[in-house]
Amino acid sequence: MKSSKFFAIISRMKYINRWSLMRNTVTENISEHSLDVAFIAHLLAVLRNKRFGGNVNPERVALLAMYHDTTEIITGDLPTPIKYYNKNIKSVYADIEENAGRQLLSYLPDDIKEEYKSLICKDDTESELWELVKAADKISALIKCVEEKQMGNKDFSDAESATLKIIKDMNVKEADVFLEEFMPSYGLTLDKQT
Repeated sequence: MKSSKFFAIISRMKYINRWSLMRNTVTENISEHSLDVAFIAHLLAVLRNKRFGGNVNPERVALLAMYHDTTEIITGDLPTPIKYYNKNIKSVYADIEENAGRQLLSYLPDDIKEEYKSLICKDDTESELWELVKAADKISALIKCVEEKQMGNKDFSDAESATLKIIKDMNVKEADVFLEEFMPSYGLTLDKQT
């Protein structure tokens, strides 16, 4: 059996830093970010089921969140202002991400590729789950902004306002619950959190 480089490449997520256009007090890589997104996405799925009559699999949502940025191992983390500058760039970048996903899948043995395909290449049949992952992704970005501002880094002030607006405009009830019930604790000191 030939050697597979898939997980060796996935492990490189820790070398790809986020927020490249911003001065960071604490550097965040996509591996750390993906774990945070997984925690938050899992909660959003639980909230959907418990409070809003949903029927989604929280573990599946968390798993999608863990893999949601894996294509950035190949593409790098393109800053949001560039990625969404206009429809053409957004469309071309979506194609680039799709190609990167196929490239990642090519590193897996043939008999298990199908198990990973929907984790790396978004599938319309799981759009409800991906909506929760996207909301969790934005919440994670908001948390980063709050944490940076708490450390005196005003560079994140505008990003915080813009990200909060994006979350509210998503109209994801579970994200609104997170903002109301969980987000205030991020402004507390460790002593007050414990």
